[in-house]
Amino acid sequence: MGNIRTALFNWLFARHHGGKFILRIEDTDQDRLVPGAQAAILEALEWLGLDWDEGPGVNGPYGPYLQSQRLSMYQRYASSLVEQGAAYYCFCSEERLAKLREWQAQRKVPPGYDRQCRSLTADEVESQRQKGIRTVVRFKTPPQGRTEVDDLIRGHVSWENRLLDDFVILKSDGWPTYHLANVVDDHHMAISHVMRAEEWLPSTPRHLQLYQAIGFEPPLFAHLPMILGPDRSKLSKRHGATSAIEYRGKGYLPEALVNYLALLGWSLDDRTEVISREDLIRHFSTERISKAGAIFNQEKLTWMNGVYIRSLPPEEIARRLVPFLERPAEMGGLPGEVARPIDQGYLKRIVPLIQDRLRTLSDGPELSDFFFVKRPEYEPSLLVQKEMDTQSARKALEMSLQQLDRLGSWDRASLEEVLRRLAAELGLKTGQLFGVLRVALTGRMAAPPLFETMEVLGQVRCMERIRQAALLLAER
Repeated sequence: MGNIRTALFNWLFARHHGGKFILRIEDTDQDRLVPGAQAAILEALEWLGLDWDEGPGVNGPYGPYLQSQRLSMYQRYASSLVEQGAAYYCFCSEERLAKLREWQAQRKVPPGYDRQCRSLTADEVESQRQKGIRTVVRFKTPPQGRTEVDDLIRGHVSWENRLLDDFVILKSDGWPTYHLANVVDDHHMAISHVMRAEEWLPSTPRHLQLYQAIGFEPPLFAHLPMILGPDRSKLSKRHGATSAIEYRGKGYLPEALVNYLALLGWSLDDRTEVISREDLIRHFSTERISKAGAIFNQEKLTWMNGVYIRSLPPEEIARRLVPFLERPAEMGGLPGEVARPIDQGYLKRIVPLIQDRLRTLSDGPELSDFFFVKRPEYEPSLLVQKEMDTQSARKALEMSLQQLDRLGSWDRASLEEVLRRLAAELGLKTGQLFGVLRVALTGRMAAPPLFETMEVLGQVRCMERIRQAALLLAER
């Protein structure tokens, strides 16, 4: 969610200002590469409608847009920094660095490289390289002074250089670290603004020093507030956090998720919660981004999703419901007895009856299954309403069959007229008769409006279900 929210803020900022949104795949950390991750990123952005002006699949003047295809450029800059004395080769082994970290931890010394290789002479460097010792390139952090930035969200931020270590810019396998690759790419891709997570703020002095050493003009920075769980710790899977694509699978609408994520750290005012994509673009600015962490509230997202569902035309909801209804039953779809593909004409008549109760599209099968199955399953005792017994409930069903069989027009108005009249003739409250019929027709105590449901189910199906319910009570 944090990555998608960051992408969204960048996208809104670019669209608001008429700029370009660049999608760059930062895949230089080969140890952390996950198969299929790039495809998942593109799929999530496409589903949310966050189109990019340049990037994978959209050629532009600053490609390629995968950092793994730009390695020679990073290596050239690393070598140039070494030649000008702004960086150096480091030959320290992993074992030595591990012992150094352990020693620092024991003495509660701030972690960081001790600069053992910083003062090696050219001859010493050459001697080490002749031995075939693996080397990394470290940046020479200035030991004095301060590094400062005017962050668009956090204001003026300053760091003492003496507290910063000499960080790696090129690894022993020839691949760059995030620090070097992003500085080089931001310059060569003409990036004007970098909006990224708050956790990258401590790295900003490193990047500013690299910009200065190479001779690049740095972009403007905006470090976004963290997304927190309900307990105010960083949002994680233990809070139920999941990916955008998983939210799609759970039945959330992309427009609802975009709206909700936009409010995690940004606001239009103190009261507006449901905001269209067009209004988000129109009003988005860094001035209204908060410094404080934003709480991810699953219930509020679900509420907002329901608001968006209720705002859509029934035919659009029907279209979006189809994949959820046609899932296998064990994955939350309709029972296996229901034929696939779903009859969309029939579904369009059902949607208005369940739309107000849908919070997510995945609620659709449970709310509508009785419209599709041959016969709903239920406990016969549910047919007997309050202050009724088995005999009176059975009589109500049998008399309903007689009256409905004579009905000339099977529409909600005609159904209501005849059944209200029947309730009076039987000496029943309308709620009693309607309750018996509701269970017989849907298998549920609570269901969509009875007469509208009967109209959609049709006369043949309704008569068969009422007849079956009467037989169930006759057997008791």
